Parts: sequence; C-alpha cells; structure tokens
Amino acid sequence: MTASLLSLPLRYFLEVARTGSVNQAAQRLHVAASAVSRQLGKLEDSLGVVLFERQARGMALTDAGTRLLAHASAHDAQALELVDQLQDLSAQAALRVRLACTEGFAAAFMPLVMAGFRQAHPQVQLQLQVAVPQEVSALVLRGEVDLALKYSTAPEKGLQVLHSAIAPIYAVMPAQHPLARQRSVTVADVVRYPLLLGAANTTGRQLFDLSCAVQGLRYVPAVESNFSSALLPLLSGQDVVLASYLTAARWVEAGLLAARPFDEAQLQQRRLQVLAAEGRVPSVLVQQFTKALVVAIEEYGKRKVGRRRKAATAPAPVF
Repeated sequence: MTASLLSLPLRYFLEVARTGSVNQAAQRLHVAASAVSRQLGKLEDSLGVVLFERQARGMALTDAGTRLLAHASAHDAQALELVDQLQDLSAQAALRVRLACTEGFAAAFMPLVMAGFRQAHPQVQLQLQVAVPQEVSALVLRGEVDLALKYSTAPEKGLQVLHSAIAPIYAVMPAQHPLARQRSVTVADVVRYPLLLGAANTTGRQLFDLSCAVQGLRYVPAVESNFSSALLPLLSGQDVVLASYLTAARWVEAGLLAARPFDEAQLQQRRLQVLAAEGRVPSVLVQQFTKALVVAIEEYGKRKVGRRRKAATAPAPVF
C-alpha cells in the first residue's frame, strides 16, 4: 500500500468525492462505512461547512466541497510525489556506506579496504570524509556518516565501539637511523633527533607531549604539519616521525623505514577504534563493510606480530 501524508479525514473525504458513495469509499479504504461517515462529520464540523449533499443516488459535492476537493487533490498529488522521492532516497541509502576517518588512515589503508569492498559489492556507493579526530566523532554523532575509523584515548558519549585494538605510537625513522639498532626507544632518546610531528590536536602528539611533560623534556619540531601523510616521505638522515605501525607499514615492510615502540606507558594508551552512533540500526552493506574493515585491521596486526617474532629469533641488526 502506498503511504499517504494526508490526514485521515482528508483521505476519507477524497475517496467519497471520487466515488460519490460512502459505501464504495469504505470498500476502497477497507474500513466500515460508519467509520467513513464519522470522519466526514468530524471534517465538516471542524471546517464549519457542509461538504456533501446527501442524495438518494449518492454524495454530491457542495461548492465548499468542490473547492476542498481541488485543494486536497493537488496536495495529495504532491504528497505522493514526495513519498516516491523519499522511497527512492531510502533505496539509495541501502546501497550507500558513508565513512569518516582521520587523515593517517586516508592515505593508504582505507582506500585499500574500500577498493576490496567495491570488488565484492559493485553496486555499493561509498562516501569518505577525512577530518581531525574530534570532527570524525562529530560526523558520526550528527548522523552524517555510518562508520568512523580513528585513534582514541578515552570513551566518547553517544558512540558505540564496534572494534577496538591497541595502537601504540611508534618512532618511525629511516632504516639506517642510529635508533633503529634498538628494540625499543624512550622519549628521551627521540627528542635528541629532528622531529617531524603532526598537529597538536592529534592523539599521537597529545600523548607524546604528555610524556615529555611528565619527564620534564622539551623539544622544538623540525617540521610540523596538520597533514601527517606528508611527514613520512620527508624522512631523511636522523629524522624521526611519530606514527602508528599501520600508517607506516608499507614503508617498514619494504625495508625503507624502521618502526620502534616506546618504553613509556603513556604512549601505549591509544586505541584504534571502529565507531558508530549508539542506537542506530546499520544497513546490511554497512554491516558487511564493518566486517571487512575489522578483518583488514586484524590482518595488519597479524603481520606486525609475525615480524616481531621473526626479529626476536634473529640477531640484532647492525647498520
């Protein structure tokens, strides 16, 4: 049955006007004739006019009824068109997955997941917004995206965590860097070298600054950017960048860069999270994309663990 935006009295009025009969209108509406008569009476009482002349051959419109019929018919046609448009939007929404992520995921990881999902679901319509961590959360809360991927250090009200994984901050450096000889590094080690850092509102920078404050350490960034993907290609000589393993993985696994974990507890507190708004029911495609995203995150985790185990059984590298 096509949905109607008309009030019940107007719907009943239109059917009686079109059929000229209360009984026929009742049959088309699948209600009792008495219910139709009641609604007509309520409508006439509320308007203070008589809409029909009750005749032996049926119901004849009065002048007031004729004017109301013209208005109601036009309104009904517009309402039906609007219902069709809304249903089209609903059908499109069922094929759409709206995503948000912080900039570190947008350079390589998220596009890889999206490309694989498009191959498996050619009909999907993907939308990706890239923003700072606070805005990513706001996009989810406002209902502008279905899923978000970001780093987080604390729970956020109104957001449901669909997947969470420890995502410590690494010191990333050229493979020949002096610190690459170590299994792990400290903040005091790192601040002795040129630092290429993301903006102060990123989780990695915030935790690094907290650890520096606790230890009374100071530094001046050699390069600072709100676009962290520009930092890894800039690495040279004795530079150090703060990044997650996932962000730097393709360079590390190619042997171009080294990633070393920090000893400080503050830099182990960050988590990678897949987020959605609490209380919203996701479409089937959104649920399927969530699974694909979680699988991709877990695959990176397995690759990292595998590399750690291999390194643990091999002699320490000499550069």
